[in-house]
Amino acid sequence: MSAIQSFHEVRFPTDIALGAVGGPSRRTEVVTLASGKEQRNARWSASRRKYNAGYGVKTLDDLSEVLSFFEERRGKLFGFRYRDPLDYKSSKPKDNVTFSDQHIGVGDGTKSDFQLIKTYGTGEAAWQRQINKPVIGTVLLSIDDVEKVQGPDFTIEVATGVIELNIAPNNGAIIKAGFEFDVPVRFDTDEVLVNLTTFLAGDIASIPLVELSL
Repeated sequence: MSAIQSFHEVRFPTDIALGAVGGPSRRTEVVTLASGKEQRNARWSASRRKYNAGYGVKTLDDLSEVLSFFEERRGKLFGFRYRDPLDYKSSKPKDNVTFSDQHIGVGDGTKSDFQLIKTYGTGEAAWQRQINKPVIGTVLLSIDDVEKVQGPDFTIEVATGVIELNIAPNNGAIIKAGFEFDVPVRFDTDEVLVNLTTFLAGDIASIPLVELSL
C-alpha cells in the first residue's frame, strides 16, 4: 500500500484537538567523552510531532466521535490530517496569513513548481519544515511581492503542498507564500481502552497520535 493510498484527506475533529497536548520531538545522541566534553549527533534530520488527543475529550459525545474516527482509520492503518492549535499557519499565531509570510524559492527562468515550506528561526541555524498538507482555500502567493491569483497564475496540490506556476518565474525572482496547514499523523495505537466509570469521573483516555513523514 503506497503512502498516498494509506492516507485519508480528512481532519481529526478540530474542537477536540484544541484540548490535546503535544508538540515537536527530536532524537539527539549524546556521548560524554573522557574529558567531560560532549559529542552530540542528530539522529533525525527533522523533528517529529507527537500528540495525546485524549486530553481534548471532555464528554461522552467527544469520546464517541473519536472512537468513530479511530474505527474509520482502522487504528494505525490510515493517516489523516491534524490541526495543531499552536502551529497551523505561515504567520505568527495572532497574525493573519499574508502572501509574503514565507520565502519558498527563487526563480531560474525554467522551474515552475515550488514546495511549500515554513522556516523556523533566522540565520544559519534556521530550520525549514516541508509543508505537505496545506488547507484548501488558504494558500496565497507572490512573486517579487506582487500577489498572484490561484487559477489564472498558479495551482496548489493540497495533498502534497506543491505549487505549480503557469509561467516559470524569471531568474532571481523571489517566490513567497502564506497558508494554513495541517500535520499528517496517524494513531500511534491499535486499541483505545476506556473505563467509562473513571472517564465520567474525569479520567481521560490516552489517544496518542504521531506525525508521518510523507
